[in-house]
Amino acid sequence: MTTARDLALVAADPRDRTLVEQGDLSLALAGAELIDLLDAEALTLDGTLLVPAGPAPAGDRLLYEAAQWLADGGPGETVDDWLWRRGRDLAGRYRTVLEEEGLVEPERRSRNSLRREHTAPADPSAARAAEERRSSGEPVLGALAAAAGLTERGGEAFDGLDNERTTVLAAVLQAVTELAGERQRRTIEAAAFDNIWRGD
Repeated sequence: MTTARDLALVAADPRDRTLVEQGDLSLALAGAELIDLLDAEALTLDGTLLVPAGPAPAGDRLLYEAAQWLADGGPGETVDDWLWRRGRDLAGRYRTVLEEEGLVEPERRSRNSLRREHTAPADPSAARAAEERRSSGEPVLGALAAAAGLTERGGEAFDGLDNERTTVLAAVLQAVTELAGERQRRTIEAAAFDNIWRGD
């Protein structure tokens, strides 16, 4: 399993009642893909610039797709650029592929049409392995899970990680913070607009 798939499986666990923002999860998954491409030696970093370094890894269609996106990004793409470009709706893409592969059951609609109910994983061994990796304290998956809102944030330790992986994880945390700020700004603006209409 790749880091991105492990993160997606942990997020799909129906026992976890944590409300996860899909944008946060998508950014974390985009970062996880960069880690996986580094591990596969298909990518290196020059500071924060992405440098394709080898053939796309075979055997995982989402990671292969990510490598193709990397090639399409052109020279000069930064880690930040990648997170925002690749991260758009990526959580939904992972969910769809995991459902197609039978690793998780399709989400069921509840009586409330705006809420979805998660069902048990179709392949509990894959989900169990992903959760064991997360709970083991492995720093990469731990930091990505925290960024996605699956665990408490604060004090993410990058001890023992090389500069490239540290750069990616720091960029993910920064992007999630920026997205949270944008959500808060929009909420404040919407509340102010409502107050104007109510005459408050």
